[in-house]
Amino acid sequence: TSVGGVDVNVTTSFGGVRVSSSWAKMAPLAGERLSLRQILVTWVTLYVALIEAVDRSNFKTCEQSSFCKRQRSVKPEHSPYRALLNSLEVTEKSIKLQLINEVNKVPLLLEVYGLQGNMTRIKINELIPLKPRFEVPDVLIQDPPTVPLTVIGKDESSLELGLGRDQYKLIVTSKPFRMDITTGNELLLSINSRGLMVFEHLRKRKDSEKKDETAESEEVKTEQEPGDGDGGADSLEKPEDTDAQKESEEVEDEAGMWDETFKSHADSKPNGPSSVGLDFSLPGFEHVYGIPEHADSLKLKTTEGGDPYRLYNLDVFQYEIANPMALYGSVPVMLAHNARRTLGMFWLNAAETWVDISSNTAGKTLFGKMLDYVQGANEIPQTDVRWMSESGIIDVFVMLGPSPFDVFKQYASLTGTQALPPLFSIAYHQSRWNYNDESDVQAVDAGFDQHDIPYDVIWLDIEHTDGKRYFTWDPNKFPSPKDMLQNLASKKRKMVSIVDPHIKIDSGYKIHTAVQSKNLYVKTKDGSDYEGWCWPGSAGYPDFTNPEMRSWWASMFAYDQYEGSMENLYTWNDMNEPSVFNGPEVTMHKDTVHMDGWEHRDVHNLYAFYVQMATAEGQIQRSGGTERPFVLTRGFFSGSQRFGAVWTGDNSAEWDHLKISLPMCLSMGLTGISFCGADVGGFFKHPSTELLVRWYQAGAYQPFFRAHAHLDTPRREPWLFGDDNKLLIRAAIRQRYALLPFWYTAFYHAHRTGAPVMRPMWVEFPQDVDTFSLDEQYMLGSALLVRPVLEQNAHGVQVYLPGIGQFWYDAHTHQRHHGRQNLYVPVTLGSIPVFQRGGTIVPRKDRVRRSSSCTHDDPYTLYVALDSQNAAEGDMFVDDGHTFNFETKNEFLHRRFTFANNVLSSRSASSTGQFHSAAWLERVVIMGAPRPSSVAIKVAGGQELPLAFDHQPTPPVLTVRKPAVNVAADWTLYVR
Repeated sequence: TSVGGVDVNVTTSFGGVRVSSSWAKMAPLAGERLSLRQILVTWVTLYVALIEAVDRSNFKTCEQSSFCKRQRSVKPEHSPYRALLNSLEVTEKSIKLQLINEVNKVPLLLEVYGLQGNMTRIKINELIPLKPRFEVPDVLIQDPPTVPLTVIGKDESSLELGLGRDQYKLIVTSKPFRMDITTGNELLLSINSRGLMVFEHLRKRKDSEKKDETAESEEVKTEQEPGDGDGGADSLEKPEDTDAQKESEEVEDEAGMWDETFKSHADSKPNGPSSVGLDFSLPGFEHVYGIPEHADSLKLKTTEGGDPYRLYNLDVFQYEIANPMALYGSVPVMLAHNARRTLGMFWLNAAETWVDISSNTAGKTLFGKMLDYVQGANEIPQTDVRWMSESGIIDVFVMLGPSPFDVFKQYASLTGTQALPPLFSIAYHQSRWNYNDESDVQAVDAGFDQHDIPYDVIWLDIEHTDGKRYFTWDPNKFPSPKDMLQNLASKKRKMVSIVDPHIKIDSGYKIHTAVQSKNLYVKTKDGSDYEGWCWPGSAGYPDFTNPEMRSWWASMFAYDQYEGSMENLYTWNDMNEPSVFNGPEVTMHKDTVHMDGWEHRDVHNLYAFYVQMATAEGQIQRSGGTERPFVLTRGFFSGSQRFGAVWTGDNSAEWDHLKISLPMCLSMGLTGISFCGADVGGFFKHPSTELLVRWYQAGAYQPFFRAHAHLDTPRREPWLFGDDNKLLIRAAIRQRYALLPFWYTAFYHAHRTGAPVMRPMWVEFPQDVDTFSLDEQYMLGSALLVRPVLEQNAHGVQVYLPGIGQFWYDAHTHQRHHGRQNLYVPVTLGSIPVFQRGGTIVPRKDRVRRSSSCTHDDPYTLYVALDSQNAAEGDMFVDDGHTFNFETKNEFLHRRFTFANNVLSSRSASSTGQFHSAAWLERVVIMGAPRPSSVAIKVAGGQELPLAFDHQPTPPVLTVRKPAVNVAADWTLYVR
């Protein structure tokens, strides 16, 4: 990082940031060169800071986050909130009800919406706030369609509502306030059942607030409940044992309420305390998942005795494994699953958020009539979840499933599905920080051809720019970027360049001067442009919450604006949490100000979402709206799946980091973001050859497949580790390319339905409790089970093959295995344990070329894995691989393959899609088939023709050669 005008790079990190060991002088910010003594003093100071910076103490614990500490200090039971049932208002879209805090008399407004698709939305806000509270925009793809709610019953203590479908009911209990969602005689979920709801109202500080209390109480009249007496809200009966809560309400200067300091950073908190929190109880559920991003197990752990899981986008150096610390992105979505049902919760809040999880038994949170819904409650396990956010409102969507795929569809209907990526982007990417110059890029590109290893994309990190000025090229190292890009295009390859959202403050830099002149930088609390330190030195941070800023940013990707760019140049948004080297927790100060006066604390987790949104829009616009974008982001939020890919950040070349990449990406897939991967080989440190080979093998079976490395690591191109290891790495990459038709089809389904591409075992086997905690194996779509080798010096791995009566075929040997069993699989360094599920059909292209685009017209092979009924089915999606024509012009093929009664057929799965393709069917491989006497094929309207075949008896595999039918044709293949 640049310190006092000198570019200082060392082998560790400033805060959470990558740095290198080379020193490179640059023009001093102040205009003068530093003396050697000054440089040494700067070096020593920075070195001390760097040693400290890797410590977890640079990032807050709940105890150090004042609102989290306040929220957590509220103990279960004795909730001060009460629902005023006589305030009920029923409209076509919602029901509204007032709540009252009986300690401070602040009225709240509860709104409940029944949503189409078996969902319920619950919003709680102040009835008359001192000023508007932030509500998250742009994440929802539409105003969710509602269904009417009906009042089924009402008495003085409770209200019963029908939620669209007859079998679902919402019961609102008045005192203390609580809500329960039931189906039939089953309690699914309770809200505020432990009495942990906290809603800190906006207020004026101390004396100024007291002066307004009398006027306010006259202005806001809250209606009385029966038996409340004549005193209105001020005379409402107080709950028992609320002394501690009353004391908390009256202490307006409690530490951290009106200002807060972390290390040397002050947060002025001009709006005072404004946090919100709510608890949920899930009777019958022991397994919860989601709320990425954390380097932790797939099944979320209880947080009792430690910190809650934190959701606050941060640039965390070489993150630790197995703890709830915040990382680069946040998706406030949690799924709960048991053998009978899957539920989801979406907490729509972009402020710093903490999530507590605890184990309980249902009997401890039930009383009165709710006991009738849970028989034997004292023995039924329960998971309790508590959401706590620093500002905003309570806005939560309850997704009632009941299946995992129902929850995926429900969440997708709210925030959108995974964008269908261009085909090249799901192939292999080669990257490091940094490829030095144009000749280096050319040499690496030629190396892949020389060693017969396919790849699609080469990446350029920050050093390719002119002094860390994004949208530029270093004039000495990259003087002819278009020639470089044209050379790649001649081989149907692409390039990705990094464009970060921090802008070098330089009066000669057009990006800076334009943002400054348009007044589009984030502001300090005093109204001046906010400045922080990042790669360029002193930098400004554009306000991407402003649509004008996003529109202008998008326009900068036009070919005449981004000089040297071409249609095969795509984009990487890094450091967009945002990363601020000298900011609190290596990010932006919370009291900075965005458009319309919203503080950064309100919008923090949205910043990266908006950066990627604007960048993706820029790529779409530059093509006139025809080409699909590819944008990789490090920071993310709910809805980021609409704009591109995510990776797991600055990991390390360690076996534990390889292993943790699985649950990290599985968690993202469960919460909508399917396009996930980890830096192959690890970003920091240097992997052993064994670890590197194993990481390539694992990465080849993860959605985003990119090798990337730190500037200080030795070069890692696949051919630099000896011929034997090169061949193993090449084999893994070639497996990825052969399966691209399967991957592309899986992404098509993710785009259409929200179902994750890479999914936990329990998603496919929801009733098998043995799958609920599996971290080290997973499914790709519904067809392939992958169990990468994640252990050093492994000679074998345990694979759980679920499903009683289920067949599983080794994808390499075609050996058949029976579920349900734990199978020990011997492995060598070349082994990648992958199994195809019986009853599925997987399309492949077994002719591997230098890049994915070169295989466009190449033939397909179908791999048919028969189930116990000698049947199978599958499908395949085909289009041009790069435009929106599949949506705008219905230019696509969606083929459905079925095998039953010894007949394999291909029919269109779409009544609208049409696409001309020269590709044809080269082979059909049927695993588990006995030897036939003959095989023939008949194309619709044509004659039946005999086909050549081979049969292998052990294990039984039938290979039908050259059916030679076009991929778009209807045909039937007979095995007699």
